[in-house]
Amino acid sequence: MLCRNYCRGWWFLILILNSALTMIRTLYKEFLTVLFAVLLITGFTACEDDFLSENSGKVLVFSQDTLAFDTVFTSVGSATSKILVYNPHNKAFKINNINLSGGSASSFRINVDGAISSDNSFNDIIIRAKDSLYIFVEVTIDPLQVNAPVLVQDSIMFSFGNARQRVLLEAYGQDMVPLRDVEIKNDITYNADKPYLIYGDLTVDSAKTLTLSPGCKLYFHNNARLLVYGNLHAEGTYEAPVTMQGDRFDKIKFVTPIPYKYVAGQWGGIYLLSKTGQHLLKHVNISSGYVGIYFYNNDLRYRPNLEIVNSVIHNSLLYNVVALNGDLTVVNSEISNSGSYTVFLSGGRHKFYHCTVVNYFNHSPAQPVSRDKTPAVMLMDLNRTLPMETVFQNCIVTGTSTYEFTLASKFQDKYRGDIRNSYIRRPEPSELTIFNDIKWYQQNDTVFKNTRFDYEEGKYFDFTPDSVSPACGLANPVISAQFPLDLHGKSRLNDGAPDAGAYEWYPTQSAE
Repeated sequence: MLCRNYCRGWWFLILILNSALTMIRTLYKEFLTVLFAVLLITGFTACEDDFLSENSGKVLVFSQDTLAFDTVFTSVGSATSKILVYNPHNKAFKINNINLSGGSASSFRINVDGAISSDNSFNDIIIRAKDSLYIFVEVTIDPLQVNAPVLVQDSIMFSFGNARQRVLLEAYGQDMVPLRDVEIKNDITYNADKPYLIYGDLTVDSAKTLTLSPGCKLYFHNNARLLVYGNLHAEGTYEAPVTMQGDRFDKIKFVTPIPYKYVAGQWGGIYLLSKTGQHLLKHVNISSGYVGIYFYNNDLRYRPNLEIVNSVIHNSLLYNVVALNGDLTVVNSEISNSGSYTVFLSGGRHKFYHCTVVNYFNHSPAQPVSRDKTPAVMLMDLNRTLPMETVFQNCIVTGTSTYEFTLASKFQDKYRGDIRNSYIRRPEPSELTIFNDIKWYQQNDTVFKNTRFDYEEGKYFDFTPDSVSPACGLANPVISAQFPLDLHGKSRLNDGAPDAGAYEWYPTQSAE
């Protein structure tokens, strides 16, 4: 009995000692963890306290000395831009103050690494050694009560010790006329005093006419459209063309940022929907919409009319020009680059003189989609359309596809057409009698000066004929005499051998 109690006592003592050892080990681990954390924090604190001397003469490095915004519509506000502030030194850099010179009254606003301030002022900003921070900048300019753009400036000031640095901020403020889902119920003229900023749909009622004066500019917000159930008269001049484009002046954040104006699909497009419409586009530049012009009539008892003269319709996400059951005349114009058909014709009389119809949509890094396999020009002779008749004279039709001119008709040999003195891309000549005096595509042809967009090299499409272009001297001089000036305003008739297309080749003037 005594032995049994003795053993139980030793067993109990062993349990107590084991529990004590476990507790000691746990406390030891916790002690080490706390000690490590204290040492770590102390080490970081010591590093952070190791600042450059305020009078060391060291300076910050900025990603740019001047941050320039493109045109900013008053009251609308800009997209956000940014500046990188870099500390290239081996010690932490303490900035006593970052502020806008204009303070809370400035048109600009800054955000320092995610922090905002009502007076645009930030104190005691630390940038660790070899580290950086971002400053985000926006601008909203109050109405200026003037027609021309006005330069607005401010500066971001950086103060440390006795030293100061700055980054200049610049923006051009432009007053505009905002139009939000406007319905035009009477004849009206838009002038060139201020640009028009369009949200939603700008709609012209039936039998009413919208006239756009020389120099008039229409800027369309995302998905905004011009819907014409009456008549559209856009009457620009060579010196003051009418402009229709998207409203973004900043850059889209691709790997290489590219201005939005080069990216197709920025706005909805122009829709001419009147069965009796009489439309004139003269010296008009239309670019970067979802479609360029959609000219449509669904009543075969009527024949609306559209005339396009000395104009450029460029860079549409879908179609540049669609004409369905209406008469279309296009003179001395460039219709270029689209994600699908560049020109689609179905029903009606269509006449093209001295036009450049080309599609190099895939030769731009700015496009959100690739070009489909449709041709640059499609003649679609279907049932339930007005009788078709097509004329192409002194024109260029080419691009990146194998077939850039296609006639879809059950009776091609009976099609009413006159296509002559033109350069056309097809893999082999057509035997249809509608084609006469055609220069057909050859594999090694160099047609234009530039068929690519390279933003880094500063090169954009230039559809002026190259000096060795097969379009040179191809035009019928009788037709050219009716349109003696090309789209650049140069004479076609000087050398007696006018070129096909909208532009005449001229030798480059070398600097002396």
